Amino acid sequence: MCRSIKTLRPPVLPEEATEDDIRAAALQYVRKVSGFRAPAAHNREVFDRAVDEIAEATARLLDGLEIKGGGRRAAESAE
Repeated sequence: MCRSIKTLRPPVLPEEATEDDIRAAALQYVRKVSGFRAPAAHNREVFDRAVDEIAEATARLLDGLEIKGGGRRAAESAE
């Protein structure tokens, strides 16, 4: 596990994760898995696409999680 990826769900993160938080975690994950801190120009497109897709999947995950005693995050943010 990449140590610089922080937990993005309550109660670990007291407020809702921002888009920047989610993107930073996705970037760290792609860097760890690919072994590249910054990809070469010929790999930039696939690297950036992976970051985008993982950020989207992470946002969906966080929106769908049920926090014990707190309901769904989506329901909480709608109130």
